Parts: sequence; C-alpha cells; structure tokens
Amino acid sequence: VQLQAFGGGLVQAGGSLRLSCRASGRTNGKTAVGWFRQAPGKDREFVAAISWNSGVTYYADSVKGRFTISRDNAENTVDLQMNSLEPEDTAIYYCAARPTGSSRYVPSGRSEYAYWGQGTLVTVSS
Repeated sequence: VQLQAFGGGLVQAGGSLRLSCRASGRTNGKTAVGWFRQAPGKDREFVAAISWNSGVTYYADSVKGRFTISRDNAENTVDLQMNSLEPEDTAIYYCAARPTGSSRYVPSGRSEYAYWGQGTLVTVSS
C-alpha cells in the first residue's frame, strides 16, 4: 500500500485547509486511516482517525471541533478538513493506514499503523 498526502500550504490563522490522502496498491478498502502531525522539534502526534467503513472517527482533543476526517472508499481517499487553524497547527501532516477486519478500529498510536505517506507541510501564520 502506498499513501500520498497532499493539500498542505500556507494559511492565515482562522483560515481553512483540506488535506487529502490517496492510497494505491493492494488496498482492499478495509483499512483504518489516521492523520498525524509533527511540528519542528516535537514528536509526531496523533490528529484524527477513521474506521474503514466511516462508522467511527476519533480526534485528538487539540483539534476536536475544528477538524473533520472523512473518506471515500470508491476513490481510496481520506480527507482532513481543517478549520479555524491556529499557528500551533503548523506541522508536517502525515497519513497512515492500518489493514483491519474491524469496522470500529480507529488506532491512535503510531506503532499501530503499518503504512505511512510522505507528509505535507501546513504552515499557519499569525
């Protein structure tokens, strides 16, 4: 499975961006997908995750109410809509995938994901 994240860019505080993660290769659709981010000098942290059938989503407290994760299995894409962006959201954003047979599995730990994309940079200016 190969993942490609795109959609990053420069935005002013209070603005919005929409990131997309496209999967290719041996995807059977039953993969939980998560978004993580890594700010300069900090560890990579969990942002949001979605179960393979979109039935369950999970968010970090820092983005809850501002970010929305969604997916289109027909297109093999998972999007992260980011609203009310803050300078603290500045980071490289990575998508990750975990094959799973559970329709309710939404892992939040880095080690739970098997495949990672290359990251896309989001910069929020104050």
